[in-house]
Amino acid sequence: MSDLLSQLMIFATKATLIVFLILVLFAGIIGIMGRGKQKMNGKISIKNINKKYKKIKQLLLEEMLPKKAFKKYLKEISAVEKEKTRTQDTSTQKNIFIVQFQGDMKASAVSSLREEITAILAVAKPQDEVVVCIESGGGMVHAYGLATAQLSRIREKKIPLTVIVDKVAASGGYLMACVANKILAAPFAIIGSIGVIAQLPNFNRLLKEKNIDFEQIMAGNYKRTVSMFGENTEEGREKLKEEINNIHQLFKKVIHDHRPALDIEKVSTGEIWTGSEALQLQLVDGLTTSDDYLLSLHPDANLYEISL
Repeated sequence: MSDLLSQLMIFATKATLIVFLILVLFAGIIGIMGRGKQKMNGKISIKNINKKYKKIKQLLLEEMLPKKAFKKYLKEISAVEKEKTRTQDTSTQKNIFIVQFQGDMKASAVSSLREEITAILAVAKPQDEVVVCIESGGGMVHAYGLATAQLSRIREKKIPLTVIVDKVAASGGYLMACVANKILAAPFAIIGSIGVIAQLPNFNRLLKEKNIDFEQIMAGNYKRTVSMFGENTEEGREKLKEEINNIHQLFKKVIHDHRPALDIEKVSTGEIWTGSEALQLQLVDGLTTSDDYLLSLHPDANLYEISL
């Protein structure tokens, strides 16, 4: 009897332990899902760039100046700032909202861009300015079309939009940039590539050599124009060319609508240019880096970098 009781106690202990472990595992899964949801939603981060510049300057002066001279500098700065705060009309003060766009083939950053722009539009006034620093070699048409539409939201609200290109804004990257009131580029930045391309390998001959059949059933003559595995036809190729040309014409129209002074036929060949060459072609409006442009604005405006 005692053996049976001890076995029942052991069984009960094991069962309790298993249930406890299952509950811990379940709680862990719920926690991970919760964190994943929080990460996906994210939150808007705001960085005051004026404070950053001020801090850098003070750190340098602290090392460079004698202690008495540095203390005197701090007192003078404090007095200037107090006077500025007392006399300044905050309702007319200009705010600069800065957004970074790092593009890939899928324009993945558009998910953050749309949230950042929504946040900016909630507070921005026509006297303010939005600065978007773009770095992208382009990618999928529909993805960069959406990114371009997000920047158009700023223009529609009559808020000045400046795009700065430090490295590259090509193809879809330039499609985004052309929406701006003003495009600035570093002298050696890559600009242009106003064209459309589609390419894929075809394994049909290899499949035939291996006696492998490929079946493709479609409803609609042009559901699939060219295929990786089937035997492509001239009709399919021509249809794909037609679709690519239509997208190219739309690309050109968007650019021409925003920059009518451009010789659109001259610049829409798919070529790329440096920032200096792009200035001559009127693809950009000036040569500078994002660092110099923001530094030039900082004495007379509040600079805020917005990121999700």
